[in-house]
Amino acid sequence: MNLMEAMQARHSVRQYRNKPLEPEVLSALQEEIAACNRESGLHIQLVTDEPRAFDGFMAHYGKFRGVTSYIAMVGRKGKNLEETCGYYGERLVLRAQQLGLNTCWVAMTYSRIKTAYAVGSGEKLCIVIALGYGESQGVPHSSKSAEEVSRADGTPPEWFRSGVAAALLAPTAMNQQKFTFSLQDGRVVAKAGTGFYTKIDLGIAKYHFELGAGKEHFMWG
Repeated sequence: MNLMEAMQARHSVRQYRNKPLEPEVLSALQEEIAACNRESGLHIQLVTDEPRAFDGFMAHYGKFRGVTSYIAMVGRKGKNLEETCGYYGERLVLRAQQLGLNTCWVAMTYSRIKTAYAVGSGEKLCIVIALGYGESQGVPHSSKSAEEVSRADGTPPEWFRSGVAAALLAPTAMNQQKFTFSLQDGRVVAKAGTGFYTKIDLGIAKYHFELGAGKEHFMWG
Protein backbone atom coordinates (compact mmCIF):
# COMPACT_ATOMS: atom_id res chain seq x y z
CA MET A 1 0.00 0.00 0.00
CA ASN A 2 1.11 3.59 -0.54
CA LEU A 3 1.44 6.06 2.33
CA MET A 4 -2.03 7.53 1.88
CA GLU A 5 -3.53 4.04 2.00
CA ALA A 6 -1.44 3.25 5.08
CA MET A 7 -2.74 6.43 6.72
CA GLN A 8 -6.33 5.35 6.08
CA ALA A 9 -5.72 1.79 7.31
CA ARG A 10 -3.75 2.66 10.46
CA HIS A 11 -5.58 2.49 13.78
CA SER A 12 -4.14 2.11 17.26
CA VAL A 13 -3.77 -1.52 18.38
CA ARG A 14 -2.98 -2.63 21.93
CA GLN A 15 -3.22 -6.43 21.74
CA TYR A 16 -0.68 -8.41 19.71
CA ARG A 17 -0.19 -11.97 18.56
CA ASN A 18 2.75 -14.08 19.71
CA LYS A 19 4.55 -13.79 16.39
CA PRO A 20 8.12 -12.46 16.01
CA LEU A 21 8.93 -9.83 13.43
CA GLU A 22 10.12 -11.44 10.21
CA PRO A 23 13.74 -10.80 9.10
CA GLU A 24 12.73 -8.84 5.99
CA VAL A 25 10.36 -6.69 8.09
CA LEU A 26 13.09 -6.03 10.66
CA SER A 27 15.51 -5.06 7.90
CA ALA A 28 13.05 -2.65 6.29
CA LEU A 29 12.24 -1.05 9.65
CA GLN A 30 15.90 -0.64 10.56
CA GLU A 31 16.55 0.94 7.17
CA GLU A 32 13.78 3.49 7.70
CA ILE A 33 14.93 4.19 11.27
CA ALA A 34 18.46 4.84 10.01
CA ALA A 35 17.10 7.25 7.39
CA CYS A 36 15.03 9.09 10.01
CA ASN A 37 18.02 9.37 12.34
CA ARG A 38 20.19 10.78 9.55
CA GLU A 39 17.60 13.40 8.61
CA SER A 40 16.52 14.40 12.10
CA GLY A 41 19.53 13.91 14.34
CA LEU A 42 17.40 11.75 16.62
CA HIS A 43 18.60 8.53 18.26
CA ILE A 44 15.61 6.31 17.43
CA GLN A 45 16.05 2.63 18.32
CA LEU A 46 14.10 -0.54 17.56
CA VAL A 47 13.69 -2.86 20.55
CA THR A 48 12.65 -6.49 19.93
CA ASP A 49 12.04 -9.57 22.08
CA GLU A 50 11.63 -7.39 25.17
CA PRO A 51 8.36 -8.16 27.03
CA ARG A 52 9.11 -6.39 30.31
CA ALA A 53 8.20 -2.85 29.21
CA PHE A 54 4.58 -3.86 28.71
CA ASP A 55 4.24 -6.38 31.53
CA GLY A 56 3.61 -4.03 34.43
CA PHE A 57 0.49 -2.71 36.11
CA MET A 58 0.26 0.43 33.98
CA ALA A 59 0.49 -1.54 30.74
CA HIS A 60 -2.22 -3.91 31.89
CA TYR A 61 -4.31 -0.93 32.98
CA GLY A 62 -3.84 0.46 29.47
CA LYS A 63 -5.09 -2.87 28.07
CA PHE A 64 -1.79 -3.73 26.36
CA ARG A 65 -1.15 -7.40 25.76
CA GLY A 66 1.53 -9.32 23.87
CA VAL A 67 3.83 -6.35 23.19
CA THR A 68 7.44 -7.50 22.83
CA SER A 69 8.67 -5.01 20.22
CA TYR A 70 8.64 -1.24 20.27
CA ILE A 71 10.38 1.82 18.89
CA ALA A 72 12.14 4.03 21.44
CA MET A 73 11.98 7.68 20.34
CA VAL A 74 15.17 9.12 21.84
CA GLY A 75 16.81 12.45 21.04
CA ARG A 76 18.73 15.42 22.38
CA LYS A 77 16.85 17.57 24.86
CA GLY A 78 15.52 20.78 23.37
CA LYS A 79 12.38 22.74 22.60
CA ASN A 80 11.79 20.94 19.30
CA LEU A 81 12.38 17.37 20.52
CA GLU A 82 8.74 16.40 21.05
CA GLU A 83 7.51 17.74 17.70
CA THR A 84 10.43 16.11 15.89
CA CYS A 85 9.74 12.77 17.59
CA GLY A 86 6.10 13.02 16.57
CA TYR A 87 6.95 13.78 12.95
CA TYR A 88 9.52 11.03 12.45
CA GLY A 89 7.76 8.56 14.71
CA GLU A 90 4.64 8.78 12.55
CA ARG A 91 6.76 8.28 9.46
CA LEU A 92 7.88 5.00 11.06
CA VAL A 93 4.29 4.13 12.07
CA LEU A 94 3.10 4.41 8.47
CA ARG A 95 6.12 2.45 7.21
CA ALA A 96 5.26 -0.28 9.73
CA GLN A 97 1.67 -0.29 8.43
CA GLN A 98 2.99 -0.77 4.89
CA LEU A 99 4.99 -3.75 6.16
CA GLY A 100 1.88 -5.43 7.58
CA LEU A 101 2.43 -4.40 11.21
CA ASN A 102 0.19 -2.64 13.69
CA THR A 103 1.25 0.08 16.11
CA CYS A 104 0.25 2.25 19.04
CA TRP A 105 1.82 5.44 20.39
CA VAL A 106 2.46 5.00 24.14
CA ALA A 107 3.27 7.93 26.40
CA MET A 108 2.85 6.63 29.95
CA THR A 109 1.56 3.08 30.26
CA TYR A 110 4.89 1.27 29.93
CA SER A 111 7.92 0.55 32.09
CA ARG A 112 11.30 2.05 31.22
CA ILE A 113 13.73 -0.83 30.75
CA LYS A 114 17.00 1.08 30.61
CA THR A 115 19.04 -1.87 29.36
CA ALA A 116 16.82 -2.20 26.27
CA TYR A 117 17.96 1.00 24.55
CA ALA A 118 20.63 3.68 24.87
CA VAL A 119 20.07 7.22 26.09
CA GLY A 120 23.22 9.30 25.67
CA SER A 121 24.38 12.36 27.57
CA GLY A 122 22.00 15.25 26.94
CA GLU A 123 19.37 12.91 25.50
CA LYS A 124 15.99 11.72 26.76
CA LEU A 125 13.44 9.07 25.94
CA CYS A 126 10.48 11.04 24.63
CA ILE A 127 7.88 8.34 23.91
CA VAL A 128 7.65 4.78 22.58
CA ILE A 129 5.66 3.13 19.80
CA ALA A 130 4.42 -0.41 20.38
CA LEU A 131 4.44 -2.56 17.25
CA GLY A 132 3.82 -6.09 16.08
CA TYR A 133 1.15 -8.24 14.48
CA GLY A 134 -2.13 -7.14 16.01
CA GLU A 135 -4.95 -9.39 17.11
CA SER A 136 -7.12 -6.95 15.13
CA GLN A 137 -6.62 -3.97 12.84
CA GLY A 138 -8.07 -1.55 15.39
CA VAL A 139 -11.03 0.75 14.89
CA PRO A 140 -11.34 4.41 13.83
CA HIS A 141 -12.20 7.02 16.45
CA SER A 142 -14.44 10.05 16.30
CA SER A 143 -12.93 13.12 14.71
CA LYS A 144 -13.31 16.87 14.78
CA SER A 145 -14.44 18.65 11.64
CA ALA A 146 -12.05 20.43 9.31
CA GLU A 147 -13.61 23.74 10.35
CA GLU A 148 -12.65 23.10 13.97
CA VAL A 149 -8.94 22.66 13.25
CA SER A 150 -8.23 24.94 10.27
CA ARG A 151 -8.39 28.60 9.27
CA ALA A 152 -8.11 30.24 5.86
CA ASP A 153 -9.06 33.56 4.29
CA GLY A 154 -11.68 32.86 1.68
CA THR A 155 -12.07 29.48 0.04
CA PRO A 156 -8.99 27.34 0.76
CA PRO A 157 -7.29 25.54 -2.14
CA GLU A 158 -7.86 21.83 -2.63
CA TRP A 159 -4.35 20.92 -1.43
CA PHE A 160 -4.99 22.69 1.90
CA ARG A 161 -8.29 20.87 2.39
CA SER A 162 -6.58 17.57 1.57
CA GLY A 163 -3.83 18.32 4.08
CA VAL A 164 -6.32 19.09 6.84
CA ALA A 165 -8.28 15.91 6.06
CA ALA A 166 -5.05 13.90 6.36
CA ALA A 167 -4.14 15.63 9.63
CA LEU A 168 -7.50 14.62 11.09
CA LEU A 169 -6.50 10.98 10.56
CA ALA A 170 -3.44 11.47 12.79
CA PRO A 171 -3.39 9.73 16.19
CA THR A 172 -3.35 12.16 19.13
CA ALA A 173 -3.20 11.73 22.90
CA MET A 174 -6.66 10.89 24.24
CA ASN A 175 -7.96 11.63 20.73
CA GLN A 176 -7.79 15.34 21.60
CA GLN A 177 -6.81 16.68 18.15
CA LYS A 178 -5.53 19.88 19.79
CA PHE A 179 -3.90 21.38 16.72
CA THR A 180 -4.74 24.05 14.16
CA PHE A 181 -3.59 24.66 10.60
CA SER A 182 -3.90 28.18 9.18
CA LEU A 183 -3.26 29.37 5.64
CA GLN A 184 -1.62 32.79 5.85
CA ASP A 185 -0.11 34.61 2.88
CA GLY A 186 0.54 31.36 1.04
CA ARG A 187 2.21 29.71 4.03
CA VAL A 188 0.79 27.14 6.40
CA VAL A 189 1.10 27.84 10.12
CA ALA A 190 0.61 24.84 12.39
CA LYS A 191 0.11 25.34 16.11
CA ALA A 192 -0.28 23.01 19.07
CA GLY A 193 -2.95 23.54 21.70
CA THR A 194 -2.37 23.24 25.43
CA GLY A 195 -2.23 19.94 27.25
CA PHE A 196 -0.14 16.80 27.61
CA TYR A 197 1.80 15.59 24.56
CA THR A 198 0.31 18.21 22.23
CA LYS A 199 3.73 18.97 20.72
CA ILE A 200 4.19 15.30 19.84
CA ASP A 201 0.67 15.33 18.41
CA LEU A 202 1.53 18.39 16.32
CA GLY A 203 4.54 16.64 14.79
CA ILE A 204 2.37 13.64 13.91
CA ALA A 205 -0.31 15.87 12.39
CA LYS A 206 2.25 17.87 10.38
CA TYR A 207 3.59 14.70 8.80
CA HIS A 208 0.04 13.72 7.83
CA PHE A 209 -0.64 17.22 6.49
CA GLU A 210 2.43 17.09 4.26
CA LEU A 211 1.37 13.74 2.83
CA GLY A 212 -2.16 14.95 2.16
CA ALA A 213 -1.30 18.39 0.80
CA GLY A 214 1.90 17.56 -1.05
CA LYS A 215 5.04 19.37 0.09
CA GLU A 216 5.42 20.92 -3.35
CA HIS A 217 2.31 23.06 -2.78
CA PHE A 218 3.30 25.05 0.30
CA MET A 219 5.90 26.18 2.82
CA TRP A 220 5.59 26.09 6.58
CA GLY A 221 5.21 29.52 8.16
